[in-house]
Amino acid sequence: MTSSVDFTFSDTIAGYVTGYDDDTDSFGLRTTDGREFKAFLTKKTYSQAMRNFGEAYLDTTSQMRDLLVPERYLFAYGVFYPEGGDLRYEVKSIIFPTIRGKEHIFEAPRWWVNQARFIGDFYLRGQFPDGNYDWRNYRTKLSLSGTHTPDYIAPDFRQETDTISRLVYGLATAYLLTGEDRFLEAAESGTEYLREHMRATNEAEGIVYWYHGIDVSGTSQRKIFTSEFGDDYDAIPMYEQIYALAGPTQTFRITGDPRILSDIEKTIVLFDRFYRDTEKGGFFSHIDPVNLDGRSDSLRSNRARKNWNSVGDHAPAYLINAVIATGRQDLADFLVETGNTILERFPDDEHSPFVQERFHEDWTADRKWGWQQDSAVVGHNLKIAWNLMRIHHLRPNEGYVHLANKIADTMPAVGSDQQRGGWYDVVERKLEPGQDWHRFIWHDRKAWWQQEQGILAYYILAGSLGNDEHARLARESAAFYNAHFLDHDEGGVYFNVLASGVPYLVGNERLKGSHSMSGYHSMELCYLAAVYSNLLVNEEDLELHFKPKAVSFPDGILRVTPDLLPPGSVRLAEVWINDLPYADFDADALTVKLPANEECRVRVRIVSATDKFDSQLQLADGTARVTMRGKLDPDEVIKLRRDLDRVISAQPQKILLIVKELETLSRQGMNEILFFRSKVAMGEAVFVVGACDQVAEMFVEAGDVEAAGGDFCRVDDESEIPA
Repeated sequence: MTSSVDFTFSDTIAGYVTGYDDDTDSFGLRTTDGREFKAFLTKKTYSQAMRNFGEAYLDTTSQMRDLLVPERYLFAYGVFYPEGGDLRYEVKSIIFPTIRGKEHIFEAPRWWVNQARFIGDFYLRGQFPDGNYDWRNYRTKLSLSGTHTPDYIAPDFRQETDTISRLVYGLATAYLLTGEDRFLEAAESGTEYLREHMRATNEAEGIVYWYHGIDVSGTSQRKIFTSEFGDDYDAIPMYEQIYALAGPTQTFRITGDPRILSDIEKTIVLFDRFYRDTEKGGFFSHIDPVNLDGRSDSLRSNRARKNWNSVGDHAPAYLINAVIATGRQDLADFLVETGNTILERFPDDEHSPFVQERFHEDWTADRKWGWQQDSAVVGHNLKIAWNLMRIHHLRPNEGYVHLANKIADTMPAVGSDQQRGGWYDVVERKLEPGQDWHRFIWHDRKAWWQQEQGILAYYILAGSLGNDEHARLARESAAFYNAHFLDHDEGGVYFNVLASGVPYLVGNERLKGSHSMSGYHSMELCYLAAVYSNLLVNEEDLELHFKPKAVSFPDGILRVTPDLLPPGSVRLAEVWINDLPYADFDADALTVKLPANEECRVRVRIVSATDKFDSQLQLADGTARVTMRGKLDPDEVIKLRRDLDRVISAQPQKILLIVKELETLSRQGMNEILFFRSKVAMGEAVFVVGACDQVAEMFVEAGDVEAAGGDFCRVDDESEIPA
């Protein structure tokens, strides 16, 4: 069999431009692992800038060649032609994740917030097209366009507990980011539906457990006690109990509903009493439905087994959020226990670069179980790195950091696509003799949720440890996801894409709602990517929204820490209750003392503790207010630019630059303001309010010699501005 390629094929190359050659109309493209390709443009090559949901297509073809500057990252899709003993690559299209310097489009401060809003609305339209959030109308399956599939429109259907809980998580998260009431209304009604229809209580045992689902027929329903999925059939898998808590716990963070906290506590009692291995540590992956015994013979291949889900999935699904919301030490101790077990049991350096995910009761490796055998889920490795760093921020442990770093250093070569970008799905854990590549188990496609794990792992590592390589890999991962997984035609996020990034729309992978997909991972990504990129990496602010009930958090303290972040890395800058400024908060502890016995809306603004400059835009009643604080040094100008760009897009009737707390203004900062002024209509006033001597002098040097008039109107206080 010939080893040479003698046929054409199309494919994607992701990489950094090394230079453009006008004579040959070609450019060099260096992949993430340092290999270089020569890419030729054609007379029909077109390009676009990366865009978010709700944004217009931005064609960049006319300036495409000017954008091919060294070190700009891009995705090229083209055709390989085998000619002259080599492969000639001719580009058909380009996606630019950056178009202005090295400023990543997807790191705009509200990128992930806006994405969450559109994803949330996609699911609300699909599940509740009449706008009535009656979860009896919820269906597990949603089509590509976000409608109920024919098999689930029928009067008889099944609802699964975990998929409802995951969507509740997504909607609650959308409220956290946007403060828009429809999301919380749907999340709360979904939580009530779970509690009423999917929850079982045993007061004698002091436990809560969750049904696999319910079968609905007309006005009747039948509860499904055990799992009916093949691998878990007739058992109660722990991961189903874990994810039943995901949505309610995220809702609890917002409302403080004490009933939800009680459910969390009693489900953890279930874990402790019936899943925990009190002899050898850890938790069994399954228990039988009769005796609630992890060693029951009826469990067959799941008898006395432990796995990633039963040990580690507590952390991201509900436990970290419960710790954040309550500050309770018993929950923190449980979280640290999961981290310690992962650290002790999962590394398998002697046999594989991947962690070991499945175990027998005595912690010997189980490499013969079901579908997994001796294969690795790439996303689980990345998930471990991400969550160990979170736990480290709560209880410092250099062992956590060492393992997270080791995984981060190892995974790109064995789990990522260094040619096209993105993260693979499931691969063999070990190489056979003569093999250079870890074999794919089923395919080389890329799932949306595994991209999430890569993005979050490298962003939190970059923000915590300051490693430029981690930041690069985080941005490459985020670029691949935003370039290829957003469905700009139908809405929502694709389940899978081909290795090249082209959507894969076959079978269950065509769906936007299924047993595997229900608004959880895509929203978790929006939330935590906003937290990590804004607060840790780019020192941008972040606003979050809460709505505590009159009887809510036990101590009357609302904890607004966005995630388990490096101690001292962020602070609480401003709080509003019912839209009015509120002063009873602890900036360093990130807590708000709530008004007694009052349901209220709480909005908070969290900023980086090391931030030198802060810009905040408010748009209301035709007026744009840009408030600047700190020192506007050259490397901080990008923060101001993003707000000024939004002002230009909004076309307000009046513009105020509030500079009372602006300590110094660099020449580059002044130039950015002058550039902005040139985009504003000549007759439209731009008021500069409260400039100190140094800032005022910069405006004078720029040609604004009058206290009022000229390009800017300088006043000491807003009261001096004409109505």
